[in-house]
Amino acid sequence: MKIKPDWFLLGMVAVVVLAWLFPGPGASDGWLQPALLVKGGVALIFFLHGLLLSFAALRAGTLRWPVHLVVQGATFLLFPLLGLVVLVFLRPVLSVDLQLGLFFLCALPSTVSSSVALTAAARGNVSIAVFNATLSSLIGIGLTPLWVGVVAQSTGQALPLGEVMMDLVRWLLMPLALGQLLRPWLGGLAQLHKPKVNLVDRGVILLLVYTSFCDSVRRGVWTDNGWLALGLVTVVSIGLFFVTMHGVRLVSRGLGFSRADEIAAIFCGSKKTLAAGVPMAQLIFGAHPGMGLILLPIMIYHPMQLIICSVLAGRWAKRKGD
Repeated sequence: MKIKPDWFLLGMVAVVVLAWLFPGPGASDGWLQPALLVKGGVALIFFLHGLLLSFAALRAGTLRWPVHLVVQGATFLLFPLLGLVVLVFLRPVLSVDLQLGLFFLCALPSTVSSSVALTAAARGNVSIAVFNATLSSLIGIGLTPLWVGVVAQSTGQALPLGEVMMDLVRWLLMPLALGQLLRPWLGGLAQLHKPKVNLVDRGVILLLVYTSFCDSVRRGVWTDNGWLALGLVTVVSIGLFFVTMHGVRLVSRGLGFSRADEIAAIFCGSKKTLAAGVPMAQLIFGAHPGMGLILLPIMIYHPMQLIICSVLAGRWAKRKGD
């Protein structure tokens, strides 16, 4: 299966380089005013998600509850538990910010669009993928910050969970609900112009990534984290993906899932969202000086999962289904 260059992935590299070269505009005191930009950007992203989110499309997959339990269990239980194990071994060699970043990766919900697209490409059960990817996003609004709060407290960086949850409701959940309420009037227009909506969505995320790295660069947090730390995060990310993928596969086969259901479970249960992860990090961690390091694991995991899953989807699509 031929893998085409993704402008969004290239854009992530570009904005990180831009933050290294010109950190001033996106820093906390910069002219971009990140304190306002972040919350407005997060609200816009989830408002657009609300416009495009079709709950009617979920009905066909709702009854396959054993598959849903496996996917959500992998996303919000297996992944975080693996993250805790990893932190036990890597705590002496990784900075606190990278530890938070690795666990934040593990606590994130699954992707939506790529999970569904890859499941369809691999001839998996698309209705189950739609249901679980959407359900994961909704569960993550509450569960991700709770998981992160537990680990942050153990590292001596306790989060004000009450304020975090209120920010998530105000800037994430309410715009999502508003998008759903306006969907009968604006949903068709959003679907008609979906490529342009996605362009705005990805553009805002890139802007948030830029502002996230600016303060980290200006405060010199990267000087204490060399190539060894980057290499460790990359290896751990790959390990987390394959352990979770094979774990979901074993459980799916043990429970007698059909091949189509197994494919959907693997793709939804092993993937993590960057699109929701960046705005969630901005709300959970606020103006944390190490935000760039906290986002680094998901920025590594995101392209890695897309490459591996694209190869798997191409391979599985050629097999004769059962």
